[in-house]
Amino acid sequence: MSVIKVMSENLANKIAAGEVVEKCASVVKELVENSIDAKANNIKVNLLKGGLDEITVIDDGIGMDKEDALLAFQRHATSKIYRDDDLFFIDTLGFRGEALPSIASVSEVIMETCQKEVGTHIHIKGGELIEEKPAPSRKGTRITITNLFYNTPARLKYLKSDVTELANTTSYIEKEALAKPNIAFTLTNNGNVVVKTSGSGNLLKTIHEIYGSNISSKMLEVKALNDDFEIKGYVCKPEILKSSRNHMVTFINGRIVRNNDINRAINDAYYTYKPDGKYPVVVLNIETDPTLVDVNIHPTKQDVKLSKMDSLHNLLYETIKNVLYDSLLIPDAIKKEDVVDIQSNFAPLPEFKDLDGTQTTFDFGEEKVEDAVKNEEFKSLVLYPVGLCLGTYIVCENDEGIYLLDQHAAQERVNYENYLANLKNDKIMVTDLLIPISIEMAQSEYIEFKNHEEIFKNLGFKFEDFGINTIIVKGHPTWLKTGYEEESIRKIIDLIINLKGEFDVIKFRESVAITLACKMAIKANEHISMLEIEGLLKNLVKCDNPYNCPHGRPTIIKFSIYDLEKMFKRAMN
Repeated sequence: MSVIKVMSENLANKIAAGEVVEKCASVVKELVENSIDAKANNIKVNLLKGGLDEITVIDDGIGMDKEDALLAFQRHATSKIYRDDDLFFIDTLGFRGEALPSIASVSEVIMETCQKEVGTHIHIKGGELIEEKPAPSRKGTRITITNLFYNTPARLKYLKSDVTELANTTSYIEKEALAKPNIAFTLTNNGNVVVKTSGSGNLLKTIHEIYGSNISSKMLEVKALNDDFEIKGYVCKPEILKSSRNHMVTFINGRIVRNNDINRAINDAYYTYKPDGKYPVVVLNIETDPTLVDVNIHPTKQDVKLSKMDSLHNLLYETIKNVLYDSLLIPDAIKKEDVVDIQSNFAPLPEFKDLDGTQTTFDFGEEKVEDAVKNEEFKSLVLYPVGLCLGTYIVCENDEGIYLLDQHAAQERVNYENYLANLKNDKIMVTDLLIPISIEMAQSEYIEFKNHEEIFKNLGFKFEDFGINTIIVKGHPTWLKTGYEEESIRKIIDLIINLKGEFDVIKFRESVAITLACKMAIKANEHISMLEIEGLLKNLVKCDNPYNCPHGRPTIIKFSIYDLEKMFKRAMN
């Protein structure tokens, strides 16, 4: 007697539901995607207790006739693809034909849909058809889900609290609204509106509706293309970074996706603009030929594989990095609460005016720096240095207000750009040491170092083996800071020993420059003289990016005269 048997359709659907339907948000996702594919302009999601008690999705899409409404609950029944070749040209969000039968197999479903004069009412429980009858005529489809996982208690016990389930669904609806700004979305929970967008088709307005004016006013437009990809959307200024990746929202051909390579390209572009552990707010859509994207690797269709990822990485990296660089301005200490006009471009800070005076000033506009100074705002600043407070912050003033400079961050930026320029220079000047420096390593460290010793040589170091697990350095590049040679060498060797993955010379140079810049910079609570302040200000203006340190912290912050007068109640409006 055969022990292998074909499982029943209902059992197969329950098994499929384990992958397709994980939580309330999974149900909402599948139903909303069907509404989008049905060309809906308005989609409303109503929840009771975060979806634990009831989920209702209402749309004004094309709807279905009676025959299609019944077929939709059969496994692998779909209107999205018909032939093998269609898998290479998927332009809909759904195509597997698994969602509705999987949901219906583990819940109770009531669907009313209409395509012509008479609608169709279908009631299914646990995958079994309970009732089918005519329904009133209305444009689109309405689906209500109750008793989710009532017949799969193992899955039911893993549902979270109503607050957690609501948070998951809210996050999904927000992302979908950003992916489809031309569709009006409404999410309610227990009758209260949680998310509402206008469907205006304006992505920046949708960002404002989702995240508010504080974020939308700090977004920068991104638009670029190459032979394989086109990217459009917005990225945030470094001043509104978040503590998680949840606000890095990316789409491919309008589909919400998760892809580590895309996130890595975006984070690489923010390198030196943000500290570790902070992430940007990003809303980007990537348009490409469907044949370059494989969305058929997981039932959720959010994990994708991309061909020509190198081409996309370069496009994202270069475009975002250039946009960030072009947007650099001195941040205001006091955040403005004014209402933002979402339809217009956000104006930069006012231009600075020169001062006439006899005391010592720093007129950065008069600096003669060949191709070094590219930021007109900082170049045109005229600052009167006043002194140092708390042993950390340099105080300056002009007719626009007061400026505070973090001496460590400013020195770090100066050091970083100096080290990076020397590391990129093909002509390496080397200083021979009268007394060689001995560097002893652990056995494992020595093996790693010997594996990458060419990197050390290419930086301009002269060295040779000396005993067990030890090298002696006889010469070093001239750009190492005097008095800190051994410390700098040890830091560089540590970076070489801890290299991971394929060697990237650009990232390695940046790592060396950042590490040395921080260690060799003036520390906080280290009092410096007025002469040293003057020297630091003169060096800072020569930087390509004088606005933040290589870890992303600001070097300078402005308190405008208006801000000060408002704080002291001199200005009341």
